[in-house]
Amino acid sequence: MNLYISDLHFGHKNVILFEHRPFSDVDTMDHCLIQLWNSRVSADDDVYIVGDFCYRSGRTPDWYLRQLKGHKHLIIGNHDKATLDCENAAKYLESVEKMQHVTDEDKQICLCHYPLAEWYKSRHGSWLIYGHIHGARDEVYEFMKTRERALNAGACINNYTPVSFNELVRNNKAFQEKDS
Repeated sequence: MNLYISDLHFGHKNVILFEHRPFSDVDTMDHCLIQLWNSRVSADDDVYIVGDFCYRSGRTPDWYLRQLKGHKHLIIGNHDKATLDCENAAKYLESVEKMQHVTDEDKQICLCHYPLAEWYKSRHGSWLIYGHIHGARDEVYEFMKTRERALNAGACINNYTPVSFNELVRNNKAFQEKDS
């Protein structure tokens, strides 16, 4: 099964504050994120981390990666320098790409950390799964809402858990309905 998540920000103290994450401190957040991941992901699942895996952590990225189940694929985000620079992290990643195209059942999907106005075959039924904007409700969010087949994989709108394509659709719809 393919699963998707972005903007985990393992080890990042400030993300708790600016995103209003429900964790008292970084250790609690990290432990909870690992537990949620492993409660959902099996050894055979492919998990697409759509950017910003680990940021400003006191721990190395491989410390997190070795604890997480599944085949992990990193789509590079703006806060992935530590992961890219960590020699041991590569041992735990099946792929590292700036952008990736995958097939999930009958759907063609473009994976990119950044929201895009157009993507490969966007006019021919393909989907975009992106991150970067977390749960912001700014002008980028307003624009992305108009993109019929674009889904935000942000951890904060997907219950901090890697989710399936269908769950992404459901969670994005629920997030947008909170606007109304």
